[in-house]
Amino acid sequence: MKNVGIVGIGDMGSGLAKNLIKNGFSVIGLDLLEHRKLAFEAMGGQLARDYAEIGRASDAVFVMVMNGTEAKEIILGENGLVASMEKGGAILLTATIKPTEAREIGAAMAGSGIDLIDSPVSGGFPGAQGGSLTLMAAAPADILAKNRRVMEAVSKTIHHVGSDAGMGQTVKACLQSLIGSIFSGTFEAAALAAKAGVSGDVLFNVVSSSSAGCGITNAALENIIDRKFEGTGSHINTMHKDLTISLNMAEELEVPLHTASTAMQIFHAGKSKYPNGDNWACTQVIEEIIGAELHRNLGGKA
Repeated sequence: MKNVGIVGIGDMGSGLAKNLIKNGFSVIGLDLLEHRKLAFEAMGGQLARDYAEIGRASDAVFVMVMNGTEAKEIILGENGLVASMEKGGAILLTATIKPTEAREIGAAMAGSGIDLIDSPVSGGFPGAQGGSLTLMAAAPADILAKNRRVMEAVSKTIHHVGSDAGMGQTVKACLQSLIGSIFSGTFEAAALAAKAGVSGDVLFNVVSSSSAGCGITNAALENIIDRKFEGTGSHINTMHKDLTISLNMAEELEVPLHTASTAMQIFHAGKSKYPNGDNWACTQVIEEIIGAELHRNLGGKA
């Protein structure tokens, strides 16, 4: 396998493209935004005119878009990937969508001769750019084995979470309920420290060296105390959407998610006030309520 396609070459998809090219794959891609297209070409990618061109040119295609409606159109549409790929090809659904939507896509692809790997990712912008994403892959074992090289080009860890479409998205929904809750707890702790007169440096140093320290809390705190609320590769729309999926699944299964529900409200407030912000912008909403900001130094400068 040498030819790989990507639909969606934004913060995450551009990282996939970069690492695929780095590992010797010929990569063809498409995005709606002009600056992303230019950046993709600059790294050595080939721009496609439409989804069908990507399908015809590719042995495997990553679909890294925002929602299930987009994924369905790209994969199942009249000029989509299933209609244009040769039999034996594979579609890697790395976008995070509803488990029900992934199951619908899988059912619609049955008998097409095109394999589906339902494999949402974790690791965010740093993981995508660094080729160290965690994949939650659902597909028969032989299909994963056939596509392992292309998956290893973008991933540090590949988990085989099931054989059926939808299982990857189900595991991702569980994970995001936890990650969203950790984020919201971090935002509140940052606001509490600010109001109490603790410097950002002190809070970060303590948290990062404690049992609460992890990639999620550390990254969030660093962006908060350095007052970086936009352009960090973790747009608030994505986490807001992911929590919506987690809570929808919980409602379907009648599972109470008290903490994730609270996190959803914090992210909803952040998205409403700062629609162009990243996850950490939620902290600003709380800071505005309490009249205090957490800066790296007590002098109020990042």
